[in-house]
Amino acid sequence: MTKKQLTVGDVDLQWDLEKAEVLFDGGAVVFFWISAMETFFDSIREIAGTEATKLVLETTGFRQGVVVGEEFLHMKNINTSNIIEWLANTYAPAGWGKAKIVKMDEETKQFTFHIQDDWEYKMNQRKQKGLEGIFVHAHYAGVLTGLFGTNFWYKTIQYQNDENPYSIVEYYPSDITVQSNIHDLSRKQEALKIQELERMVDEKTMMLQKLIKEISSPIIPVLENIVVVPMIGNYDEERSEDLILNTLSELPRHRAHYLLLDLTGLHKHISEHTARLIDKLGASARLLGIETILVGVSPELAMVIAQSENDLNKFECLKSLQHGIYYALGKSGRTISKAD
Repeated sequence: MTKKQLTVGDVDLQWDLEKAEVLFDGGAVVFFWISAMETFFDSIREIAGTEATKLVLETTGFRQGVVVGEEFLHMKNINTSNIIEWLANTYAPAGWGKAKIVKMDEETKQFTFHIQDDWEYKMNQRKQKGLEGIFVHAHYAGVLTGLFGTNFWYKTIQYQNDENPYSIVEYYPSDITVQSNIHDLSRKQEALKIQELERMVDEKTMMLQKLIKEISSPIIPVLENIVVVPMIGNYDEERSEDLILNTLSELPRHRAHYLLLDLTGLHKHISEHTARLIDKLGASARLLGIETILVGVSPELAMVIAQSENDLNKFECLKSLQHGIYYALGKSGRTISKAD
Protein backbone atom coordinates (compact mmCIF):
# COMPACT_ATOMS: atom_id res chain seq x y z
CA MET A 1 0.00 0.00 0.00
CA THR A 2 1.55 3.24 -1.15
CA LYS A 3 -1.21 5.54 0.13
CA LYS A 4 -2.49 5.87 3.67
CA GLN A 5 -4.78 8.34 5.45
CA LEU A 6 -5.16 8.80 9.18
CA THR A 7 -7.31 11.22 11.15
CA VAL A 8 -6.10 12.23 14.59
CA GLY A 9 -8.63 14.47 16.32
CA ASP A 10 -9.55 17.05 13.73
CA VAL A 11 -6.29 16.69 11.80
CA ASP A 12 -6.02 14.63 8.63
CA LEU A 13 -2.66 13.00 7.88
CA GLN A 14 -2.02 11.47 4.47
CA TRP A 15 0.94 9.49 3.15
CA ASP A 16 1.73 8.90 -0.50
CA LEU A 17 4.92 6.82 -0.59
CA GLU A 18 4.92 6.73 -4.38
CA LYS A 19 5.28 10.51 -4.49
CA ALA A 20 7.14 10.60 -1.16
CA GLU A 21 4.64 13.13 0.20
CA VAL A 22 3.29 13.51 3.70
CA LEU A 23 0.29 15.85 3.92
CA PHE A 24 -0.97 17.63 7.01
CA ASP A 25 -4.51 18.94 6.42
CA GLY A 26 -3.80 18.99 2.70
CA GLY A 27 -0.44 20.76 2.93
CA ALA A 28 3.03 19.23 2.86
CA VAL A 29 3.97 18.46 6.43
CA VAL A 30 7.55 19.48 5.75
CA PHE A 31 6.49 23.12 5.42
CA PHE A 32 5.42 23.21 9.04
CA TRP A 33 9.03 22.94 10.21
CA ILE A 34 10.93 23.98 7.10
CA SER A 35 10.65 27.69 7.90
CA ALA A 36 12.49 27.15 11.18
CA MET A 37 15.32 25.32 9.39
CA GLU A 38 15.39 28.03 6.75
CA THR A 39 15.89 30.68 9.43
CA PHE A 40 18.60 28.55 11.01
CA PHE A 41 20.46 28.10 7.72
CA ASP A 42 20.13 31.77 6.78
CA SER A 43 21.48 32.82 10.18
CA ILE A 44 24.56 30.62 9.77
CA ARG A 45 25.13 31.98 6.26
CA GLU A 46 24.77 35.57 7.46
CA ILE A 47 27.24 35.08 10.31
CA ALA A 48 29.80 32.72 8.80
CA GLY A 49 29.60 33.35 5.06
CA THR A 50 28.76 31.01 2.20
CA GLU A 51 31.81 28.73 2.31
CA ALA A 52 31.72 28.20 6.07
CA THR A 53 27.94 27.63 5.93
CA LYS A 54 28.41 24.85 3.37
CA LEU A 55 30.85 23.14 5.70
CA VAL A 56 28.56 23.56 8.73
CA LEU A 57 25.58 22.08 6.89
CA GLU A 58 27.65 19.28 5.42
CA THR A 59 29.18 18.40 8.80
CA THR A 60 25.87 18.59 10.65
CA GLY A 61 24.01 16.54 8.06
CA PHE A 62 26.74 13.89 8.02
CA ARG A 63 26.99 13.57 11.80
CA GLN A 64 23.22 13.44 12.16
CA GLY A 65 23.16 10.66 9.55
CA VAL A 66 25.80 8.67 11.46
CA VAL A 67 23.60 8.74 14.57
CA VAL A 68 20.57 7.57 12.56
CA GLY A 69 22.54 4.80 10.84
CA GLU A 70 24.03 3.47 14.08
CA GLU A 71 20.66 3.47 15.83
CA PHE A 72 18.91 1.56 13.05
CA LEU A 73 21.81 -0.87 12.85
CA HIS A 74 21.11 -1.80 16.46
CA MET A 75 17.37 -2.02 15.89
CA LYS A 76 17.27 -3.93 12.61
CA ASN A 77 19.48 -6.20 10.62
CA ILE A 78 20.52 -3.83 7.84
CA ASN A 79 22.85 -4.91 5.06
CA THR A 80 23.47 -4.16 1.40
CA SER A 81 20.66 -6.50 0.34
CA ASN A 82 17.86 -4.77 2.23
CA ILE A 83 19.12 -1.20 2.55
CA ILE A 84 17.20 -0.10 -0.56
CA GLU A 85 13.84 -0.98 0.93
CA TRP A 86 14.84 0.31 4.37
CA LEU A 87 15.80 3.76 3.12
CA ALA A 88 12.60 4.23 1.13
CA ASN A 89 10.38 3.04 3.98
CA THR A 90 12.18 5.16 6.58
CA TYR A 91 12.65 8.56 4.98
CA ALA A 92 9.69 8.94 2.65
CA PRO A 93 7.05 8.69 5.47
CA ALA A 94 8.97 11.37 7.38
CA GLY A 95 8.62 13.91 4.56
CA TRP A 96 12.24 13.68 3.39
CA GLY A 97 11.23 12.96 -0.23
CA LYS A 98 12.41 10.04 -2.32
CA ALA A 99 15.82 8.52 -1.71
CA LYS A 100 16.16 5.74 -4.25
CA ILE A 101 19.26 3.59 -4.73
CA VAL A 102 19.47 2.97 -8.48
CA LYS A 103 22.92 1.39 -8.56
CA MET A 104 24.80 -0.65 -5.99
CA ASP A 105 28.08 -2.55 -5.93
CA GLU A 106 27.97 -4.95 -2.98
CA GLU A 107 31.69 -5.73 -3.24
CA THR A 108 32.97 -2.16 -3.17
CA LYS A 109 29.92 -0.78 -1.31
CA GLN A 110 29.43 1.98 -3.85
CA PHE A 111 25.93 3.41 -4.22
CA THR A 112 24.21 5.79 -6.64
CA PHE A 113 21.17 7.61 -5.22
CA HIS A 114 18.38 9.48 -6.94
CA ILE A 115 17.17 12.04 -4.39
CA GLN A 116 13.94 13.82 -5.27
CA ASP A 117 11.85 16.51 -3.57
CA ASP A 118 13.72 16.36 -0.27
CA TRP A 119 12.93 19.03 2.32
CA GLU A 120 16.18 20.96 1.67
CA TYR A 121 15.34 21.25 -2.03
CA LYS A 122 11.84 22.46 -1.14
CA MET A 123 13.29 24.94 1.31
CA ASN A 124 15.69 26.37 -1.29
CA GLN A 125 12.94 26.52 -3.90
CA ARG A 126 10.63 28.30 -1.50
CA LYS A 127 12.41 31.62 -1.93
CA GLN A 128 13.99 30.78 -5.29
CA LYS A 129 17.46 31.23 -3.85
CA GLY A 130 19.11 28.95 -6.38
CA LEU A 131 20.95 27.12 -3.58
CA GLU A 132 22.00 23.50 -4.05
CA GLY A 133 21.52 20.60 -1.68
CA ILE A 134 24.19 20.07 0.99
CA PHE A 135 22.66 18.90 4.25
CA VAL A 136 20.54 16.02 2.90
CA HIS A 137 23.22 14.72 0.52
CA ALA A 138 25.79 14.64 3.32
CA HIS A 139 23.21 13.13 5.66
CA TYR A 140 22.93 9.96 3.59
CA ALA A 141 26.73 9.63 3.59
CA GLY A 142 26.52 9.69 7.38
CA VAL A 143 23.72 7.12 7.36
CA LEU A 144 25.83 4.70 5.30
CA THR A 145 28.80 5.36 7.59
CA GLY A 146 26.73 4.47 10.65
CA LEU A 147 25.22 1.39 9.03
CA PHE A 148 28.42 -0.17 7.71
CA GLY A 149 31.00 1.15 10.19
CA THR A 150 33.08 2.48 7.28
CA ASN A 151 33.50 6.15 6.49
CA PHE A 152 31.48 7.07 3.39
CA TRP A 153 31.63 10.25 1.38
CA TYR A 154 29.68 11.54 -1.59
CA LYS A 155 29.83 13.29 -4.93
CA THR A 156 26.84 15.12 -6.38
CA ILE A 157 26.68 14.38 -10.11
CA GLN A 158 23.47 16.31 -10.76
CA TYR A 159 21.31 18.65 -8.71
CA GLN A 160 17.53 18.70 -8.90
CA ASN A 161 16.28 21.81 -10.66
CA ASP A 162 13.78 22.91 -13.28
CA GLU A 163 15.56 20.78 -15.89
CA ASN A 164 16.52 17.78 -13.74
CA PRO A 165 13.72 15.93 -11.90
CA TYR A 166 16.07 14.60 -9.21
CA SER A 167 19.59 14.84 -7.83
CA ILE A 168 22.11 12.12 -8.63
CA VAL A 169 24.56 11.44 -5.82
CA GLU A 170 27.30 8.83 -5.67
CA TYR A 171 28.36 7.39 -2.28
CA TYR A 172 31.56 5.44 -1.67
CA PRO A 173 34.00 4.49 1.11
CA SER A 174 36.54 7.29 1.41
CA ASP A 175 39.30 8.76 3.56
CA ILE A 176 37.57 12.14 3.31
CA THR A 177 36.08 13.07 6.67
CA VAL A 178 34.25 16.07 8.05
CA GLN A 179 37.18 16.59 10.42
CA SER A 180 39.64 16.85 7.53
CA ASN A 181 37.30 19.26 5.73
CA ILE A 182 37.09 21.44 8.85
CA HIS A 183 40.87 21.48 9.10
CA ASP A 184 41.21 22.30 5.40
CA LEU A 185 38.83 25.24 5.72
CA SER A 186 40.65 26.47 8.83
CA ARG A 187 43.98 26.30 7.01
CA LYS A 188 42.48 28.04 4.00
CA GLN A 189 41.05 30.81 6.16
CA GLU A 190 44.38 31.17 7.94
CA ALA A 191 46.14 31.36 4.58
CA LEU A 192 43.68 34.04 3.41
CA LYS A 193 44.28 36.03 6.60
CA ILE A 194 48.04 35.72 6.11
CA GLN A 195 47.68 36.86 2.49
CA GLU A 196 45.62 39.84 3.62
CA LEU A 197 48.21 40.73 6.25
CA GLU A 198 50.98 40.39 3.66
CA ARG A 199 49.02 42.64 1.31
CA MET A 200 48.61 45.23 4.07
CA VAL A 201 52.32 44.98 4.93
CA ASP A 202 53.24 45.43 1.26
CA GLU A 203 51.01 48.50 1.00
CA LYS A 204 52.49 50.02 4.17
CA THR A 205 56.00 49.18 2.97
CA MET A 206 55.37 50.92 -0.35
CA MET A 207 54.00 53.95 1.49
CA LEU A 208 57.06 54.03 3.76
CA GLN A 209 59.42 53.61 0.81
CA LYS A 210 57.73 56.49 -0.95
CA LEU A 211 57.94 58.61 2.19
CA ILE A 212 61.60 57.70 2.68
CA LYS A 213 62.36 58.68 -0.90
CA GLU A 214 60.65 62.01 -0.37
CA ILE A 215 62.46 62.85 2.87
CA SER A 216 65.82 61.15 2.26
CA SER A 217 66.79 63.44 -0.63
CA PRO A 218 65.38 66.85 0.31
CA ILE A 219 66.29 69.86 -1.82
CA ILE A 220 66.45 73.03 0.29
CA PRO A 221 66.67 76.44 -1.37
CA VAL A 222 68.36 78.43 1.43
CA LEU A 223 68.99 81.67 -0.45
CA GLU A 224 68.51 82.94 -3.96
CA ASN A 225 70.46 80.73 -6.40
CA ILE A 226 71.82 78.59 -3.53
CA VAL A 227 70.44 75.09 -2.95
CA VAL A 228 71.39 72.61 -0.22
CA VAL A 229 71.03 68.83 -0.55
CA PRO A 230 71.76 66.92 2.68
CA MET A 231 73.24 63.45 2.18
CA ILE A 232 72.20 61.07 4.95
CA GLY A 233 73.13 57.45 5.62
CA ASN A 234 74.13 54.85 3.06
CA TYR A 235 73.23 54.94 -0.62
CA ASP A 236 72.45 51.85 -2.66
CA GLU A 237 71.86 51.84 -6.42
CA GLU A 238 68.17 52.71 -6.20
CA ARG A 239 68.60 55.47 -3.65
CA SER A 240 71.50 56.92 -5.61
CA GLU A 241 69.43 57.11 -8.79
CA ASP A 242 66.60 58.79 -6.88
CA LEU A 243 68.99 61.37 -5.45
CA ILE A 244 70.50 62.26 -8.85
CA LEU A 245 67.12 62.33 -10.63
CA ASN A 246 65.37 64.44 -7.97
CA THR A 247 68.28 66.85 -7.61
CA LEU A 248 68.85 67.47 -11.32
CA SER A 249 65.14 67.93 -11.98
CA GLU A 250 64.75 70.46 -9.15
CA LEU A 251 67.91 72.57 -9.66
CA PRO A 252 66.62 74.46 -12.74
CA ARG A 253 63.30 75.14 -11.02
CA HIS A 254 65.14 76.89 -8.18
CA ARG A 255 67.45 78.69 -10.64
CA ALA A 256 70.41 77.35 -8.71
CA HIS A 257 73.94 78.58 -9.34
CA TYR A 258 75.48 76.74 -6.39
CA LEU A 259 74.73 73.22 -5.15
CA LEU A 260 75.86 72.58 -1.58
CA LEU A 261 76.12 68.85 -0.83
CA ASP A 262 75.96 68.60 2.95
CA LEU A 263 77.95 65.52 4.03
CA THR A 264 77.30 65.97 7.77
CA GLY A 265 74.79 63.12 7.85
CA LEU A 266 77.10 60.59 6.24
CA HIS A 267 78.90 58.02 8.32
CA LYS A 268 82.58 58.57 8.96
CA HIS A 269 83.31 56.04 6.27
CA ILE A 270 82.34 57.04 2.74
CA SER A 271 82.20 53.98 0.54
CA GLU A 272 83.60 54.05 -2.96
CA HIS A 273 80.01 53.84 -4.21
CA THR A 274 79.06 57.01 -2.27
CA ALA A 275 82.20 58.76 -3.49
CA ARG A 276 81.28 57.89 -7.09
CA LEU A 277 77.77 59.17 -6.42
CA ILE A 278 79.11 62.54 -5.21
CA ASP A 279 81.41 62.77 -8.21
CA LYS A 280 78.62 61.88 -10.65
CA LEU A 281 76.15 64.31 -9.07
CA GLY A 282 78.70 67.15 -9.10
CA ALA A 283 79.67 66.44 -12.71
CA SER A 284 76.01 66.38 -13.77
CA ALA A 285 75.33 69.69 -12.01
CA ARG A 286 78.35 71.22 -13.74
CA LEU A 287 76.80 70.37 -17.12
CA LEU A 288 73.85 72.54 -16.04
CA GLY A 289 76.23 75.40 -15.20
CA ILE A 290 75.95 74.82 -11.46
CA GLU A 291 78.96 74.71 -9.16
CA THR A 292 79.02 71.96 -6.54
CA ILE A 293 80.44 72.65 -3.06
CA LEU A 294 80.99 69.93 -0.44
CA VAL A 295 80.17 71.09 3.09
CA GLY A 296 80.14 69.41 6.50
CA VAL A 297 83.52 67.84 5.84
CA SER A 298 84.98 66.46 9.08
CA PRO A 299 88.69 65.63 9.48
CA GLU A 300 87.83 61.93 9.05
CA LEU A 301 85.87 62.61 5.86
CA ALA A 302 88.67 64.83 4.58
CA MET A 303 91.09 61.91 4.86
CA VAL A 304 88.69 59.60 3.04
CA ILE A 305 88.13 62.16 0.29
CA ALA A 306 91.87 62.67 -0.11
CA GLN A 307 92.46 58.92 -0.42
CA SER A 308 89.46 58.20 -2.64
CA GLU A 309 89.99 56.87 -6.13
CA ASN A 310 87.43 59.43 -7.24
CA ASP A 311 88.84 62.93 -7.62
CA LEU A 312 86.62 64.73 -5.12
CA ASN A 313 89.34 67.32 -4.48
CA LYS A 314 88.15 69.13 -7.61
CA PHE A 315 85.15 70.30 -5.58
CA GLU A 316 85.45 73.07 -3.01
CA CYS A 317 85.34 71.38 0.43
CA LEU A 318 84.32 73.35 3.51
CA LYS A 319 83.90 72.50 7.17
CA SER A 320 80.28 73.53 7.71
CA LEU A 321 77.11 74.48 5.88
CA GLN A 322 77.50 78.03 7.18
CA HIS A 323 80.92 78.32 5.58
CA GLY A 324 79.51 76.97 2.34
CA ILE A 325 76.72 79.56 2.22
CA TYR A 326 79.19 82.38 2.92
CA TYR A 327 81.49 81.02 0.19
CA ALA A 328 78.68 80.85 -2.38
CA LEU A 329 77.51 84.35 -1.49
CA GLY A 330 81.05 85.67 -1.82
CA LYS A 331 81.50 84.11 -5.26
CA SER A 332 78.25 85.65 -6.41
CA GLY A 333 79.33 89.08 -5.12
CA ARG A 334 76.90 89.17 -2.21
CA THR A 335 77.31 89.41 1.57
CA ILE A 336 75.13 89.10 4.62
CA SER A 337 75.06 92.24 6.75
CA LYS A 338 73.21 93.28 9.88
CA ALA A 339 70.33 95.68 9.52
CA ASP A 340 70.85 99.15 11.05
